[in-house]
Amino acid sequence: MDVDVETTLHMKEGLGDTSYARNSSLQKKSVDLVKRMIINSATDVYVSETPQSFAIADLGCSSGPNALHLVGDIIKSVQEICRNSSRATPEFLIFLNDLPKNDFNALFTSSPEFINMVKSSGIKAEGCSPPSVCLNGVPGSFYGRLFPKNSLHFIYSCNALHWLSQVPLGLFNNEGKSINKEKLYISYTSPAEVAKAYFKQYQKDFNLFLKSRSAEMAHGGQMVLVMSGRQTLDHNDKRTTFLWEALAQSFATMVSQGRITQEEVDSYNAPFYAPCAAEIEEEVEKEGSFIVDTIQAYEIDICTGDAKKDGRTASMAIRAVQESMISHHFGEEVIDHLFDTYSKLLGQLMEKERRKAVNIIAILRKTN
Repeated sequence: MDVDVETTLHMKEGLGDTSYARNSSLQKKSVDLVKRMIINSATDVYVSETPQSFAIADLGCSSGPNALHLVGDIIKSVQEICRNSSRATPEFLIFLNDLPKNDFNALFTSSPEFINMVKSSGIKAEGCSPPSVCLNGVPGSFYGRLFPKNSLHFIYSCNALHWLSQVPLGLFNNEGKSINKEKLYISYTSPAEVAKAYFKQYQKDFNLFLKSRSAEMAHGGQMVLVMSGRQTLDHNDKRTTFLWEALAQSFATMVSQGRITQEEVDSYNAPFYAPCAAEIEEEVEKEGSFIVDTIQAYEIDICTGDAKKDGRTASMAIRAVQESMISHHFGEEVIDHLFDTYSKLLGQLMEKERRKAVNIIAILRKTN
């Protein structure tokens, strides 16, 4: 089934109980574990280049409380460097990018408060004026050009690059039947062709991403990428596939209840890929514009000890990012029951075994 990811995949908008803004704590936890590395990369670029206008892009910014938190910390760190070295604070040009259906209105509404907060809570020193901060919304897919040539000094993308530009080709046979029956993603029951199809789509997308950023980034710039990943070459890493396997089980329950059909499930596939470090390094080397300064996989504990609460937290996090696509495919009427089933199943599974997820952070420096 052809799916227009750009129009159907977007975080749940608004501030309601099921919105991304209310259900992004797991994403924040992931970024918090590596936040200092991201800030250090940004300040390294500033110290080496000392631009009068420091241009920063957040790719896949979404619209919840996480969207402006990290850039605020980067601004404060640069201010501190300027104070300690008696430099004038640069202007900050902040570009917030996501797909066109992202809730940019929420970002724009909160931007005056954010700018006032940065100015009032920043590093204060005699003779130093508050920083000038210019926020810009940039709708569009990051699998393509978004900015003018050589215009950016620092780019970061958190919890976005594991989403592909489209569902991979090759998941259906010549008769249009799924070769990955009853599954939404790569599984231990999947034929080898499924993993190959996902990997091929990842290679195509990530190469285009690197080429686009290479054109847009000034020489000496750096890029930090944080995404879901694997610690092994094996695509069936349970820490990566756990949430997808449980969602597939929840769909199976709904099929057994007659709420949806097996054909509908078999034609639904997640536009998602969690690479390992070696796959990222290989694509960076092939594209040739960047070198990998740092790359590492790290675990995120998604359990707190309260299995029922943890199941609901994980379920709501997945709902916030998948509801738009599932509604488009199955209809809005299935959503509440599906995620109630999913939440209960996750709670049961987490009661039996403490679960962790895997993310990867890669710090790339432009050389060409």
